[in-house]
Amino acid sequence: MKAIVYKEFGTTDVLQTVEEPKPTIKADQVLVKVKAFSINPMDWKIRKGEMTLMSGSKFPKHTGTDFAGIVEEIGSSVSGLEIGDEVFGVVKNMKDGVSAEYVAVTSSLIWKKPVNISFAQAASIPVVGTAAVTALEKMGDISAQTSILINGATGGFGMFLLQLLKQTGANVTAVTSSRGVAYAKKWGATSVIDYTKENVLSRQAGYDIVVDLSGKTGYENAKKIMKSSALFLNPTPKPIQIPLSFIKNLFTSKKHIVVLSSPSTKYTDTLLEAVRNGLDIEIHKVFPFAQYKEAYQYAEQGGYIGKVVVEVN
Repeated sequence: MKAIVYKEFGTTDVLQTVEEPKPTIKADQVLVKVKAFSINPMDWKIRKGEMTLMSGSKFPKHTGTDFAGIVEEIGSSVSGLEIGDEVFGVVKNMKDGVSAEYVAVTSSLIWKKPVNISFAQAASIPVVGTAAVTALEKMGDISAQTSILINGATGGFGMFLLQLLKQTGANVTAVTSSRGVAYAKKWGATSVIDYTKENVLSRQAGYDIVVDLSGKTGYENAKKIMKSSALFLNPTPKPIQIPLSFIKNLFTSKKHIVVLSSPSTKYTDTLLEAVRNGLDIEIHKVFPFAQYKEAYQYAEQGGYIGKVVVEVN
């Protein structure tokens, strides 16, 4: 089978297509013929060597974390799935990858694809969807009186988070580009700031929660617009920020909360219920497998709405 690997850290130039044997599955695994996989910021953070403490430096490495496809083989201890089922799932992105024609995955990390969404949409659910549900948990009790700012609100993560927050009735301000304004409103933002026209840090308004999905605001800057006992949610921390945030939080009422998420059935059930209730999954652009380098180059530039996906078969 064809697979995308890299044998050293670096830019998209280190990515290459190789021929590998089709994976053999263990008793608790499922072999999936991959139809699509989505691109997430963690993919290039790992590839660039920014996460070596967690990913290690053993090569070759595969890329990609969440995918959708068709079940081709089932392990002897797996139940609830049949050959031919359309599914979506996720692998442990620090060690494995899904950018190949076939992937062997533990059955606990695979779910049946809803019939009303495409493979590209299903492949976009696990990573950012789980992160959005986790962020919602970190916010604690929220209501119509809770003032929330989401910076970088119309990427994949923001797309899920805005729609989940809409159900809580919270007062949500979305920060996005001019082309993202209409999407932010559609997905439930109470108000929208176009960052090309206004710097949110110049505002006097105090926020109970600031979520920095763009990774460009930072805790120190965000403190200027946070209320005295507000939360700053950071879903894209640098490794050093994880322990430092715990230490600094001992000495301030404005808390820096690192959002680390791991897909599971608990979170996916919440997301599948949202999909059944009409959750919108916007696919900005789909690239064919042969153009995977262009796909990653495009995704790393940012500034797009929703998700970027690679179709495999």
